[in-house]
Amino acid sequence: MENDSITPNKKIVEALSGKANIKAGVYDKTLDVFNELKELLAEISNDLDEALDEVKESGVALSKRIKLEYRDRGKLEAELRFADDVLVFSMSPDIYRFDKQHPVWKNPYASKDIFNTYCGVINVHNFLYETVKLGRDCDPGYLIARLFVNRDQTFFVEGKAQPRNDISFFGKVQLDKKELRDFVESAILYAIEFDLLVPPFEKVKTITLGDKDSEDYRIETGKRNGFDYRTDDVLK
Repeated sequence: MENDSITPNKKIVEALSGKANIKAGVYDKTLDVFNELKELLAEISNDLDEALDEVKESGVALSKRIKLEYRDRGKLEAELRFADDVLVFSMSPDIYRFDKQHPVWKNPYASKDIFNTYCGVINVHNFLYETVKLGRDCDPGYLIARLFVNRDQTFFVEGKAQPRNDISFFGKVQLDKKELRDFVESAILYAIEFDLLVPPFEKVKTITLGDKDSEDYRIETGKRNGFDYRTDDVLK
């Protein structure tokens, strides 16, 4: 009688040529998107600086801090600095799927094929400019948006004031340069509106003399320092 059992070796080959191969393809697709995003960040930085120069030429006095600066931080990270803020764009080296409670499963495109839900992720964190400039390692940065990209280069966004912050777009809209620009510009606008709050008096009312004199001591500074930061804290 012929043995129909599947050997471990065959299972491994099937897994590598199936799921693992699909995840590798998603990584490559996401990396292509991230490289396009880097080029776009440089372009947006130049465009906005030129627009600001026109404002200055019209007679409006602008602080020297009101300018944009793009920095490539390597294969998986880039920065956009402007005024009091720094946006750090970082691509995760890993590929993800979603837990059973995630709303993505309500989307027919996702439920049709589980491999449609394997996504690369590009995160956008907002730091204060002085935090980055002075290397204040204890200061927090806030995740204000993240972009999910799948094997078909369809996408959806989770984030603050993002126009595509809706699972229904997944599988229907292709991620192109216009969509990337909308993603970046929405993040910039949110960061500008996302203000630094005074920390509660009780939290900062005392320090030790040793703390004051220590080179390592920092008073933690962040935009929601001492206050709750909620995922539904979205500017309308």
